[in-house]
Amino acid sequence: MPSGSPALADRLAALDQVVELGRGRLDPPLVEEAARIAGKAGMRLRLGAAHTVVAVAGATGSGKSSLVNALAGEGVSEVGVRRPTTSAATAVVWGADSAGPLLDWLEVPRRHAAADQPAYAADGLVLLDLPDFDSVRVEHRLEVDRLVELVDLLVWVLDPQKYADAALHDRYLRPLAGHGDVTLVVLNQADLLDPAGLAACLADLRRLLADDGLPGVPVLAVSALTGDGLDALGKELADRAAARRASVQRLEADLGRTAAALRPVCPAGARTGIRRQDRETLVDALTDAAGADTIAAAVDRAHRARAAAVTGWPFTRWLRRLRPDPMRRLRLPEAPSEAIRTGLPGPSAVQRARVDSALRELTGRAADGLPDPWPRVVRQAATGATADLPDLLDRTVAGTDLGAARRPRWELPVGFLQAVLAVATVAGLVWLLVLLALDWLRFPEPPLPHVGRVPLPTLLLIGGALAGLLLALLARRMAAVGGRRRARAARRRLRRRVEQLAETRVLAPVEEELSVHTRLCAAVGLLG
Repeated sequence: MPSGSPALADRLAALDQVVELGRGRLDPPLVEEAARIAGKAGMRLRLGAAHTVVAVAGATGSGKSSLVNALAGEGVSEVGVRRPTTSAATAVVWGADSAGPLLDWLEVPRRHAAADQPAYAADGLVLLDLPDFDSVRVEHRLEVDRLVELVDLLVWVLDPQKYADAALHDRYLRPLAGHGDVTLVVLNQADLLDPAGLAACLADLRRLLADDGLPGVPVLAVSALTGDGLDALGKELADRAAARRASVQRLEADLGRTAAALRPVCPAGARTGIRRQDRETLVDALTDAAGADTIAAAVDRAHRARAAAVTGWPFTRWLRRLRPDPMRRLRLPEAPSEAIRTGLPGPSAVQRARVDSALRELTGRAADGLPDPWPRVVRQAATGATADLPDLLDRTVAGTDLGAARRPRWELPVGFLQAVLAVATVAGLVWLLVLLALDWLRFPEPPLPHVGRVPLPTLLLIGGALAGLLLALLARRMAAVGGRRRARAARRRLRRRVEQLAETRVLAPVEEELSVHTRLCAAVGLLG
């Protein structure tokens, strides 16, 4: 394995993570380009570093095929005045090791083994003579574009007449900024210039390359016709092939370019996260949309009605049974069960608007400072559950223990006392009626016990009735206090349940997307 492979392996693992996390979140072309680089890197590393593939590219008439023939020492590429001359890439391979699998991956069928190796040639060097990048044939230009993205080393063959061609600089050299370590520029046909003109041409070419983001790229003056500069070019290619670093350097440059394209997704200093205040505002809005006020009022009234049915004055409490139970009317279950559908109305338009506003505020601040598309991604994560919000809230209410099944301890003793007072009242009434009947029938009046000066039957009737009424009033007050307390407790329990709903269906997805962004940016940082 070439030196630097562990670092490259870490960067490629980071690239795989970028592709995995970026799908559905980043712009598709950006993700597809990252996926293409990852696929290319995996295949290129599997094919090994024994060969260095050098693409010789140039414009029509630049003399690149003549240059390839001169480097090979024989005519392996067709040279002529007819344009375009080169219609498909031709490979020239130095060394005994087969480059077949590598050329199969590059889809280069035309191959030639260099027989007589010049002194500067090295085993493993593979030259590709590409079609003209400015060919009138579209398929030729597409072939150049494809191979330029796959090869290890790029040699751009220019000529004194068209070295400043905008098509070359805008379409190829500028997008390859950062690939200086795997780029050579050859000014061919140098024999057409005098020394002063050649120096001026080379200086201007280096200036253009610096403007393209390729400062310091080796620029060699060569003449394929006279052989001037050919040894220097051949030695440079041989040294690169012998070092067996070009394939790794090309992948590192590709990773650097990908990292640069991804870097705007991770602005420095961006602060993300869900604020506590926004979390509370959302839970409050959802609790209100769940009908917390209606439920609390129903719990309060139901508690009072049930308490009155047990502790109220026995002679009028039956009237309470004519009124429907507030909780049963809303079909609120005594025991929590999410399988039950309540009779609560769904969230009103105002409540929905409040929930939407809370979601906008929460997601807006959570993704504050993040570039597109993250605000949209975070918003979609938060609103994914709002489509079935009424059903979710209804199940949340049905699954909440509202505390209605538990009865206060004081009700049974008070109810028993009311029963005793009622018996006393009835006994006093019956006793007095018996005495009245005896008097009407002129029967002798039996002895009548007194409590002080008050006859016992009268005391039983009036005292039992008054005591029962006072006890009912006292129990009513106690039930009112208990009802308000239970209403507050029911509201707290419902809010906790709604908070769990918000956590699982809204907050957790938002935090997951923010976590994805953090992990994605960490991976981008490892890329370069």
